[in-house]
Amino acid sequence: MKTSNSLLVSCEQAKFICDKNQYGEASLSEIIKLNIRLIYCKVTRAYSKKNNKLTKIIKKSNLQVITSSKKEEMKEQLQKKLSK
Repeated sequence: MKTSNSLLVSCEQAKFICDKNQYGEASLSEIIKLNIRLIYCKVTRAYSKKNNKLTKIIKKSNLQVITSSKKEEMKEQLQKKLSK
């Protein structure tokens, strides 16, 4: 849905803005456009709700990432054990 009004965005654009907003990367004008879209679009509201829920779950999970060097070290150790 293309719109001529600059405050109205398509559903796909709103989803993109929603994703950016989750990471704190959306501008004020994008947030306003998203909020306008959320008022009248059930699909965008559902997407936003799921996105917020997922973000909260990930933050609560306290995920830890293995560094690339540690991953390589583990890979080498596994290869050594497999080659024996």
